[in-house]
Amino acid sequence: MVLGMLEDRKAAILRAVVEEYIQTAQPVGSSHVASRAHLGVSPATVRNEMNQLEKDGYLTQPHTSAGRVPTDMGYRFFVDSLTTPGSLDEVRTQQVRDFFARAHGELERMLGDTSRLLSGLTDYAAVVTAPNAEALVVRSVQLVSLSPRVVMVVAVLSNGSIEKRNLDLGADAAVSDVAVAAASAHLGATLTGRVWGAMPPASPTGDAGVDDLVSRAHEALCSVTPTGGDQVYVGGAARMAAAFDAVGTIRQVLDIMEQQYVLVTLLRDVLDRGLSVAIGAEHGLQSLADCSLVVAPYDVEGERGTIAILGPTRMHYDQALAAVGLVSERLGRALSEGV
Repeated sequence: MVLGMLEDRKAAILRAVVEEYIQTAQPVGSSHVASRAHLGVSPATVRNEMNQLEKDGYLTQPHTSAGRVPTDMGYRFFVDSLTTPGSLDEVRTQQVRDFFARAHGELERMLGDTSRLLSGLTDYAAVVTAPNAEALVVRSVQLVSLSPRVVMVVAVLSNGSIEKRNLDLGADAAVSDVAVAAASAHLGATLTGRVWGAMPPASPTGDAGVDDLVSRAHEALCSVTPTGGDQVYVGGAARMAAAFDAVGTIRQVLDIMEQQYVLVTLLRDVLDRGLSVAIGAEHGLQSLADCSLVVAPYDVEGERGTIAILGPTRMHYDQALAAVGLVSERLGRALSEGV
């Protein structure tokens, strides 16, 4: 039987089994499905259909005389048959509104706080990766005088990150506020709109003090490795311990979540395959065979970051899709607007 081509009654029975198992984590029997699914057929008919679903690979029976539980294939049918991603209740929706209404600060803090928000909304672990750093554009550059001998150079980049360096001009230096303002304006005019990795040197102004300050600031910025897409922010990892009974599974999952490169590669691979949900063995990591990922990209001026939740295959997929979708949209908008 081809996935996605189940006849109506089998599809209804499979959905009923998946929904009940998600709620209870207990194998589901035919009598329970017959009484709850309102199919108008006897438990014996439901049992026959469940037997066929097991033969076709959608359900499995943990042990003789037990009810059935969904397989990865059963969950996949369930997810693909969702007509909408669901919606968050008003309380959770308001949490998201309130969070982004008051969310301010540098990119690292914003992404870390977002991972904790998403974990709180879903009760699963949340993963947020920063936008790709390869094509960052400089939004603005400023020089700020901290003392007569120390100037700070601040650059705001198109992924929302803020990079800054202090310039110690030496014990004999005494830079005026006028010179700092002139250097700041010249550096900003030269670098704003430029790709970070290809920032040209500023042309001379004819003022030796200003030109020296501009040169030092440019050199400092060129030495910075900006915050980018290889950074991962994980929120709610401890919640995974409550999702699994087997200690070995918990250890494997937590170990993967500590491997930043593996997580980044995994999320990119899922999106590159055109998936928003990867179930069990679909994501290719044996240690995550009992887990599902719900993934969504967010865009900041053409650069892509990623938001995901990681939980057991027995997750509330409609709510997970709704939460990930809403938070990714709001995060992309917030960063694009320079919050």
